[in-house]
Amino acid sequence: MTAKVAIKELYKIFGQRDKEMVQLVKDGMDKPTLLDQHGHVLGLQDISVDMQAGEITVIMGLSGSGKSTLIRHLNRLIEPTAGEILVDGQDVMKLGQADLRALRQKQMSMVFQKFALLPHRTVLQNAEMPLSVQGLDADTQERDARKWLDRVGLAGFEDRFPAQLSGGMQQRVGIARALTANTDIMLMDEAFSALDPLIRTDMQDLLLELQKELHKTIVFITHDLDEALKLADHLVILKDGAIVQQGEPQHILLNPNDPYIEDFVSDINRARVLRVRSIMEPVDRDSFDGDVDADSSLERLIAQSDGDTGLVYRVMQDGAQIGQLNMKQLVKALVPRARSDAKGASSPK
Repeated sequence: MTAKVAIKELYKIFGQRDKEMVQLVKDGMDKPTLLDQHGHVLGLQDISVDMQAGEITVIMGLSGSGKSTLIRHLNRLIEPTAGEILVDGQDVMKLGQADLRALRQKQMSMVFQKFALLPHRTVLQNAEMPLSVQGLDADTQERDARKWLDRVGLAGFEDRFPAQLSGGMQQRVGIARALTANTDIMLMDEAFSALDPLIRTDMQDLLLELQKELHKTIVFITHDLDEALKLADHLVILKDGAIVQQGEPQHILLNPNDPYIEDFVSDINRARVLRVRSIMEPVDRDSFDGDVDADSSLERLIAQSDGDTGLVYRVMQDGAQIGQLNMKQLVKALVPRARSDAKGASSPK
């Protein structure tokens, strides 16, 4: 399967002799040594990620891990030191200024952490901006902007100014603006991290609801593992500018490959996050104590079973049986794997 966005062996080194430093990093020089001996900062190291069309790729890590640096490479707000960035098979690095502007206007939209609304423009005018930049007529701008403002729950607020809205409402304007651009790809850089927890949950639910219909290719940056596990189809975890682990979020939770990842997932509410499909087994019986949906959370199944560990459920998806789940297996899945020797690993707590 050809990726919608493909990042191949990407490096970013900040400093005047950045290209000279790439080989040193490839030969094994780490971030602190590069800074101490050469005065250069290693931002990204050998990043390769395939982002599939219609999926949400979440890139997460602590502050300084390189996640925001990475997302800004996709539309070349930051120029890489080495590597390739392909969008629909086209090498972004070979685009001239006119083609790069077209990429930013028509193929990629961006939702920022700090909303980035123009304070002197109304909600409607802010949402119209992408189409205004593209040179579309006023009627089309207004029609499309009103449509997406309505979809994000802001009908009736079109004539308000950003300062008259709550933080959550301002971010809804940011999402409506990105949707008005009608791009295949949406870049979301810590889009919900400035919001209160309850509003943040509402915004996550809104994004997932819209994604079911629109099937955008979304690149979402976060430092919050709960948010990452909720949103991601594909999860990429960074540390010090390098990928520590990437893959399907449920698989990473059950199979952390590094002490750093083990620390991340150790305190997660596994019952709330894990899905039945992730721990089901092949069918080896004819009778069951009930049916459960493959995407149901373990927390919901525990409530359904009333905590009875002697039950075995038939796992269903789209009306068909795809496996079985023994409650004893569920109990085992709730216990995190014993941590490896984490000596030298930075704790994310």
